Amino acid sequence: MSSATRRPNTNCIHSGTRIDPAVGGVNTPIHMSSAYLQPNPQAPETCYPRYMNIPTQQAPADKIAALEHGEAGLVLATGLAAITIPILAMMRPGAHAVFQADLYGGTHHFILAEMERLGLAYTLVPETDPEAIAAAVRPGTTLVHLESPTNPTLKIIDLAATARAVKETNPDAVLCIDNTFATPMNQNPLDLGFDVVMHSGTKYLSGHSDLNCGAVVTSAARMKAIRETAVNIGTSLAPFDSYLLERSMKTLAVRMERHNANALAVAEYLERHPKIGAVHYPGLPSHPGHAAAARQMRGFGGMVSFELGDSPEAARAAVQRLSVIASAISLGGVESTITFPAETSHYKMTREERLAIGVTDTLARLSVGIEDVADLLEDLEGALAAL
Repeated sequence: MSSATRRPNTNCIHSGTRIDPAVGGVNTPIHMSSAYLQPNPQAPETCYPRYMNIPTQQAPADKIAALEHGEAGLVLATGLAAITIPILAMMRPGAHAVFQADLYGGTHHFILAEMERLGLAYTLVPETDPEAIAAAVRPGTTLVHLESPTNPTLKIIDLAATARAVKETNPDAVLCIDNTFATPMNQNPLDLGFDVVMHSGTKYLSGHSDLNCGAVVTSAARMKAIRETAVNIGTSLAPFDSYLLERSMKTLAVRMERHNANALAVAEYLERHPKIGAVHYPGLPSHPGHAAAARQMRGFGGMVSFELGDSPEAARAAVQRLSVIASAISLGGVESTITFPAETSHYKMTREERLAIGVTDTLARLSVGIEDVADLLEDLEGALAAL
């Protein structure tokens, strides 16, 4: 049975695995060598880890490709590398790109700090409407880069409609999406007309807050240029980290089931709470993108953001009272964490830029873990009582 016919839970466990026939272990061996015999008739493609062609690196790459229904996968040293490498690989000086304005702060800072310096033109689109995104596309537009759900306000873009609108405007534009928040368990953008899918594997793919990595999935033809740029820049994932990533993805499906269920329960609780302002979670019927999310997602993810308190001081005092939920940067781990994006993921943006995309000084981003949800709700209740 091939990965194309297997179901997601099975692909999480079996796709990509390289069994060593000499030993017979069911896990991919960790190949820690940085020097390999040449010529090597048993493994002619294996030569050097920077080229990302040793079995330990290829195993998680093949696994994420199977989960995203793509032809080729690549794992890299960081999530930001997974976003920037395809951009650098596909664009040439004078080319134009369209970016959603409401992006992860690290991506936004890369655009502002590096694109113009490299001779690359771009347009930031504040709307999530497919027609508004397509309207920014020009004849010379090389790529369009989006997120859905967005970090941290969880806006939803109708991906199928956007893909149609962009391709009708410019069939050559490459559609890229950061699928970190959704994960391949909840959403497969390649099936909806997108060309390249990126992940910060540091988050849900690894899922245990102990690994930095990124992943890219696309067609075999397009991956050639992306891989070449990655090799030239030197962003390969180390063998032991590659092993950790493959091992972690084996439980991705079961982890996401709990993340999805817990986050929905937390979002419903927060929406009812009299001391909480706006709650952003696409699984809530009140969310403006709920209908689109229900069409293109199988689950609504583990991220919830909400307005906490009437001042930054009150919001931070409430967070300090939490005991189960940790105040920590990053997301997607088995443990619940909370942070204020204005101070962390989006701190390099000006306050005006943050407010324009809904990142206020009191917006809290909660990564809902896989703990017992009753404990999470009790923890939140105790902290909110102090407001």
